[in-house]
Amino acid sequence: MTTKQNNRRELVGTVVSDKMQKTIVVNVDTVKTHAKYGKQYVMSKRFKVHDEKNEFKVGDKVAFEECRPYSRDKRWRVIGKAA
Repeated sequence: MTTKQNNRRELVGTVVSDKMQKTIVVNVDTVKTHAKYGKQYVMSKRFKVHDEKNEFKVGDKVAFEECRPYSRDKRWRVIGKAA
């Protein structure tokens, strides 16, 4: 009996653009610490995420996961609204 393991990365971010069809742009902020000085700073990264039903709008907080490539830039899909 084999069990399939889900090793997909999951992230949470805020929608910053919904102008494309079936695609949203999500901004993810992560807090990093400088190796030498110990100061914390915020890094931002934007991801193009597949939104099949165009249900998420700018300002929504969403959770999304890694998946097969949908296009040249799009390798993530929406799971749902984040808490």
